[in-house]
Amino acid sequence: MRIMPLEKRGISNSRVVYGCMGIGGEWNSTPYTKEDIIIAEKAVEAALSIGITMFDHADIYRKGKSESIFGEILKKRPDLRDQIILQSKCGIRPSDGVLPTRFDFSKSHIISSVDGILQRLGVEHLDILLLHRPDPLMEPEEISEAFNQLRSAGKVRHFGVSNMSSAQIRFIQNSLPEPLVVNQLEMSLARLDWLDQGISVNQKAGLDTNFADGIMEHCQMQDIQIQAWGPLANGKFSGSSLDDAPETVRQTTALVQQLADKYETKPESIVLGWLMKHPARIQPVIGTSSAERIVACKDAVRVAESLTREEWYTLYTSSRGQEMP
Repeated sequence: MRIMPLEKRGISNSRVVYGCMGIGGEWNSTPYTKEDIIIAEKAVEAALSIGITMFDHADIYRKGKSESIFGEILKKRPDLRDQIILQSKCGIRPSDGVLPTRFDFSKSHIISSVDGILQRLGVEHLDILLLHRPDPLMEPEEISEAFNQLRSAGKVRHFGVSNMSSAQIRFIQNSLPEPLVVNQLEMSLARLDWLDQGISVNQKAGLDTNFADGIMEHCQMQDIQIQAWGPLANGKFSGSSLDDAPETVRQTTALVQQLADKYETKPESIVLGWLMKHPARIQPVIGTSSAERIVACKDAVRVAESLTREEWYTLYTSSRGQEMP
């Protein structure tokens, strides 16, 4: 399998990322509990046990509690910090009941956000900081000033984006002295527009496909690591109830299980392996808090290397519910 962009840059060789959105208790201001800490510890241990050494956060996850609870784990295991890559995101300002949810890439907000992230995690620096969602009011020169200040202060080593098109990436990159290293997008066997966009060129069906044109190619050409959030599709093909599921999901779930039996693994590894077989060297960000489901992902790399072209297309065709154009 080809080397990932982050590995090329000497940043990380973790083929899968553990996304920490699921740990930290409820999505409110209620403090997390001892039970929440136990769940988080088991999840992190499960991730480490299958070779995951990269952990993804965002300042808004569980209202900051995801980072805080991870900080508790690092306090108990101070040696762990040097063994992992820490990534977090900023730029979303949730509604406070008076002001609406908005995006903020101002210099002051980026810098203050990072200070809060570092405090909650209890660390001196982030390996990677991502801008969470495109801010219509963003000014690349101001973003560059924030990044330069954070890098000079030793608070962030690398920068990237999330949910952005190739045009937006180029717009920001034009003012930056260092390359953006990550773009995080929703991608899975259930979310296929990133593939449909490409095969629908010169097809009427392409008019209904809403995915940033050229983003896959741009990231590959610029060695920007594509990270997939939601890669397990909330368990749609690996354990979720099929009671009200459409025929395409039932059929695809059956195919996933057949391949899991063939490759002597779990459905989760098939779903991730299918995604990782793409030549963009996609890096899935798994977000389950279940230690059992995390361990079920352990064979994803092996599956990605073993799936045949025919098996890959069979899964793709089944999930999209129609033949290739």
